[in-house]
Amino acid sequence: MIRQPALVAALALLVFVAGACAGPTGATPGPPGVATAATEQQVIAALAAVGLQAAETDRAFRPPEGPMLAAAPRTVLAVPLPADPDPGWIVVYALGSEDQASRAAKDQAAYIASNTGRINFAKGARFVLRIVGSTVVWFSWLPETSPDARTATIAQTLQAIGTGIEIPS
Repeated sequence: MIRQPALVAALALLVFVAGACAGPTGATPGPPGVATAATEQQVIAALAAVGLQAAETDRAFRPPEGPMLAAAPRTVLAVPLPADPDPGWIVVYALGSEDQASRAAKDQAAYIASNTGRINFAKGARFVLRIVGSTVVWFSWLPETSPDARTATIAQTLQAIGTGIEIPS
């Protein structure tokens, strides 16, 4: 006969193991495949035109995200900046359609403007949030602490791609 405390302990262990097997909370969803390829190439070409190199990276990077972008497959591009030890990080999210991309981008804008979003970004942070077909392009930076002036060039260049989403203040 199993006693109740032993049963509770066994169930707790089962829940723990099942959760561990499910992968870490906040892990990147499945790979985007070709869904982000055209947008990536557009971003890379635009940055190359202003003298900046960008390339896909497998280095871990995840910005604060609203729920819709957090669930979307993504590709991360890194833009090396000689005067900055960290690259400029650009995230391209793959959504199923232009409508879903628009809703996800608006969800991200609302998240940034929310109390939760405000505590996840430094005061003075600037954001680029663009819709390109069924993808969303995301870039954030902090002008006051960016050691490389070319970080602003990344933001300015991305502003010319796709359709912008305004971040409510």
